[in-house]
Amino acid sequence: MEVHLGAWAFLQRISEDRGNGVIARLYLAALLSLAAAPALAQPPALERRGNAIHLVVDGRPFLILGGELANSSASSRAHMAPIWPRLRAMGLNAVLAPVSWELIEPVEGRMDFASVDALIEDARANDLRLVLLWFGAWKNSMSSYAPAWVKRDTARFARVRGPDGSPMEILSSFDPDVLAADARAFTALMAHLRQVDGARRTILMVQVENEVGMIPTAREHGPAADAAFAAPVPRALTDWLVAHRTALATPLRTLWESNGARRNGSWRDVFGEGDAADEVFTAWSYARYVETVAAAGKAQNRLPMYVNAALARPGRRPGDYPSGGPLAHLFDVWRAGAPSIDLLAPDIYFPNFGEISASYAAFNPLFIPEAQHAGDPRIPADAWLAFGRHRAIGFSPFSIDSLSGAEADRLGATYRLIGSIAPLLLEAQREGRSVGFAPMVAFDGTVDDAPQTATLGGYRFTVTFIDPWTPRGQQRPGEHGGLILQTGPEDFLFAGEGITVTVAPADGRGAAGIDSAWEGRFEGGAWTSGRLLNGDETHQGRHIRLPPSGPTLQRVRLYRYR
Repeated sequence: MEVHLGAWAFLQRISEDRGNGVIARLYLAALLSLAAAPALAQPPALERRGNAIHLVVDGRPFLILGGELANSSASSRAHMAPIWPRLRAMGLNAVLAPVSWELIEPVEGRMDFASVDALIEDARANDLRLVLLWFGAWKNSMSSYAPAWVKRDTARFARVRGPDGSPMEILSSFDPDVLAADARAFTALMAHLRQVDGARRTILMVQVENEVGMIPTAREHGPAADAAFAAPVPRALTDWLVAHRTALATPLRTLWESNGARRNGSWRDVFGEGDAADEVFTAWSYARYVETVAAAGKAQNRLPMYVNAALARPGRRPGDYPSGGPLAHLFDVWRAGAPSIDLLAPDIYFPNFGEISASYAAFNPLFIPEAQHAGDPRIPADAWLAFGRHRAIGFSPFSIDSLSGAEADRLGATYRLIGSIAPLLLEAQREGRSVGFAPMVAFDGTVDDAPQTATLGGYRFTVTFIDPWTPRGQQRPGEHGGLILQTGPEDFLFAGEGITVTVAPADGRGAAGIDSAWEGRFEGGAWTSGRLLNGDETHQGRHIRLPPSGPTLQRVRLYRYR
């Protein structure tokens, strides 16, 4: 009953926050039905374990080796039928699939969960988990997945207005009727998921909306939005800025302090004139909207929830990119405004994957729902880096159902290898015994293939991305990468492709040698040895080499001597 009392308090808060009780009334029937619901299995949760935060499923850490479907694929069960086995064959253990508002509520108040149930049934039949993506009021800033009864009723459901007053194909985040309808549908979805999946837990997480952000202007206009912009900045935000002043993201702190670090005043008073102030306002409006939707859903089903970000190109102004989304420079606005959201996740389509993933990993558990298009040749290298260096809980290329042939084989080989060592990798993440490597790539695509170093278990590892035994013209160093796990005092696993690793004592005393290097694999958690690579393959004990011909795994024992 504790959850139900918390939900009731939440509904009361919504009523006060929005100035009316419409949302509370919409959820009351669902809340009362929950009171009689039986206790179900513990839902997946994000838990700190040692040095890492893990997604814990059925009591054990779970590493998401995922792929996101193209936007329209999940709308047809027949279309998906031949795709499911292909996804499983590629080594995936989870599929990211949209659930669109227009499909589950085609007529107001009449819920149709046939498409959702089909996803769950077919995922289970193929031994796959699901991450569901709520395409509600917004998808990529626009409102294309809202039901026709919402789209057509512009008198009831307000649209965003441009600075000149012209309407846009974007629902207003300031309209309580839009919020009530969206949150009601999401709440019904979460209640249904609790009913049909509460015992099995096929569903791991839920994404709330999709790549929210305002385009092509930095903020929403219209009577309600303009009035909110002229009103005082909510104390919840200014109190957060004051309490976290020394830890704020530099752009936000600079903006606030350059205007006097004020605690009171309008948005212009506190953040100044211009696009930067408009974007903070936009981020707050979206965060508060998403918070209402997410908290209502969690009152029914406490699955982890996240929001995903459409990233900004360097040098672009807010509105040129989706202004106000969960971007790195706006983390604190989202943290203050949407506490029910468990993590912020980047959709990375730019070459500088390492830089972007590091900025999100520094703030919260790293989950990448869209890691390039599925056929991008850099995806394996990005995965090694995300899991090994940034302790990612999951990785997922976009449009995974479009992958076939050699591209599917390459991703499959990488995923199957990572999946085979997942228990060891998760343990190493927890205990700080993992490192990952991939060349740093700039936004313009320039590859920095200079050697990288890391210290682990008393040894210093130097990783190069140019294979010494393959002609330089036949190599693509930007696609090379790997990870190292320490499994014992002198024992390590090396996984990846296209990297060569030399080893030295971290304290600089004496030298390090290779006792043994076994090629092999894990099957069902048990190690099977292949070749012993103490000859040419290690250059007579000089280095560990993972060839660029595909991902491989080596079990290595080191020793020190003087």
